[in-house]
Amino acid sequence: MTNEEQVKKITCYMAHFISHIAKKLPDDVTAKLEDLRKKEDSPLAKVIYETMTRNQKLADELNRPCCQDTGVLQFWVKCGTQFPLIDDLEALLKKAVMISTQEAPLRHNSVEVFDEYNTGTNVGKGTPTVWWDIVPHSDTCEIYVYMAGGGCTLPGHAMVLMPGEGYEGVAKFVLDRMTSYGLNACPPLLVGVGIATSIETAALLSKKALMRPIGSHNENEKAAKMEQLLEDGINSIGLGPQGMGGKYSVLGVHIEHTARHPSTIGVAVNVGCWSHRRGHIIFDKALNYIVDTHSGVTL
Repeated sequence: MTNEEQVKKITCYMAHFISHIAKKLPDDVTAKLEDLRKKEDSPLAKVIYETMTRNQKLADELNRPCCQDTGVLQFWVKCGTQFPLIDDLEALLKKAVMISTQEAPLRHNSVEVFDEYNTGTNVGKGTPTVWWDIVPHSDTCEIYVYMAGGGCTLPGHAMVLMPGEGYEGVAKFVLDRMTSYGLNACPPLLVGVGIATSIETAALLSKKALMRPIGSHNENEKAAKMEQLLEDGINSIGLGPQGMGGKYSVLGVHIEHTARHPSTIGVAVNVGCWSHRRGHIIFDKALNYIVDTHSGVTL
């Protein structure tokens, strides 16, 4: 197979995968929503969860995206240096977005800043966003696909705390944000928290945290305990599904962290809405693929 044929093949795979993600939630999100539905005892909360379930059913039957805001496409590429298409990936991902925009169809969400016009393709200057993790001596490529909506992930928050504020300051920052804009982000939410040495590193980690499977925990025991404490704290606010009240407000809380400068604690929060549209696909060097976020996917 020539390079041109390989590029065309993986472009088609990614276009179909993006379209699929727009219409069908990951298995872990669907399972968690059903779990929360069973736990809620408020009649209104149960009706809202039943509506969410019906929304998913209709999206499948009508072959349409499950939310009108199909977001800005964001990709996290974890690519081996020996993967045969590493040089072509960024360009072909943009092409896949353009194809999916027509195929799915996706709402046109790329507006050029200053010139103020919608490109109509979901591709513009810097969009879609592609972040890279390069893996030496590997010939495989993992791609996380995420639809970042205007009401949830895109209005993220970040700041640098003074060291004396400690982890109590981190908790206060997260809870303050949840009580202010959490209501508008379509709960129940998946809350991603980044703790690092600066605003930009914390912000990136908070987004990366949203790619983790629901129910997973930080490998650091103290960080995992903080995840649970924050989950309990946000649930106690009582946002409930769609902010209409209930015992459960989150799908989970995920913390990602790095070492920090002694004088700073960078912290950031990003959230995924109940319609948390993310996918994970892994390619080997022959372009065989595995999808571990959605069952029964054939591209």
